[in-house]
Amino acid sequence: MHEAQNILSKAASFLIRKRKPNTHKGDFGRILILAGSRGMSGACYLASFAALRSGAGLVTVGVPESIVSPLAKRFTEAMMLPLPETNAGTLSVRAFPKIEKFLKKVNVLAIGPGLSIQSETQRLVRKVVLAADKPLVIDADGLNAFKGRAHLLRKIKSSAIFTPHASEFVRLFGGARPTTKVERIHRAEEESKKFGVTIVLKGHQTVVAQKEKKSYVNKTGNPGMATAGSGDVLTGVISAFLAQGLEPFYAACLAVHVHGLVGDFAAKKVGKISLVASDLLDFLPAAIQASIS
Repeated sequence: MHEAQNILSKAASFLIRKRKPNTHKGDFGRILILAGSRGMSGACYLASFAALRSGAGLVTVGVPESIVSPLAKRFTEAMMLPLPETNAGTLSVRAFPKIEKFLKKVNVLAIGPGLSIQSETQRLVRKVVLAADKPLVIDADGLNAFKGRAHLLRKIKSSAIFTPHASEFVRLFGGARPTTKVERIHRAEEESKKFGVTIVLKGHQTVVAQKEKKSYVNKTGNPGMATAGSGDVLTGVISAFLAQGLEPFYAACLAVHVHGLVGDFAAKKVGKISLVASDLLDFLPAAIQASIS
C-alpha cells in the first residue's frame, strides 16, 4: 500500500509542477483520438471530454465523415478531423494519409473506442498503430484489430499502453481468462514483458503492469462502473496524463486511480445501479483535485 501511494504521489506532484503561470495550452499536450463509427459515436465524446477534463491542452477526434454533423452539437472544446469512411460508416483505410499527416502535430495518439470490428477499419488500425511514432493508448477495437496478429505489436515504434478488459485480453493474447487477483497480476506482467508495453488489465482492482516495475493494483472504483462507455472515459484520462508528460506507467496508475475515484464519487450521488458513463465526466474535476491535493 505504501509503495502504491508513492506511485500516485509522484505522478500527482509532476502534474502540479507542470502548471506554471506563463504556460499555454500547447504545454499540456496535443492528442489525436481515433474513435467512433455510425451507431457508436458516444465513444468519441466520452474519451475526448475526459481528456480535456484531465488537463489536456488540445484534443482532436478523428471520426468518419458522416458523424461529424451529429457530433458537432455535443463538441464544444474538442475539435474534429473528418475522415474517409466505409459504406458501414466506419473509418476507411483511405483515411491513412490524412491521419499520418495529422500525427505530426500531436504528442499522443489514442485509438480504439467505438471503431467497430469492420475488416477495413481493422486494417487501418493496424496500419496506423505500426506507423505511429508517438506514444499510444490502445483500447477496445484498437486491440481487437490485432486478434490473431498479436506478434505485430512487437513492431510498435513508440511507447504504448494497452487497456483491455479480461475478454479483450484473452482475445488478444490467448490462454485462459484470468480471474483471481494473482492470475491477473501474473498474466498482465507476463504479456507486458513479452511485448515491452504497459498493460492496464481493467476490472475489479485494475492491474497496471510494466517491465521492471512492481505492478500497481488499484483500490478505487465500484460495480456501478460496469457500464457502457466507462472504458472510453479511462482512455481519455490516460491519454491526457500521458500528453502532459507523465511516463506511461505513472500516467496509467494515476489514471486508473482517478477513474475509480470518479466512479466512487458518482455512485454516492446517483447510486451504483443508475450510474452511467457520462456521470463520470461530471465528477472528474473533484476526483483529480482530491488526487493531487
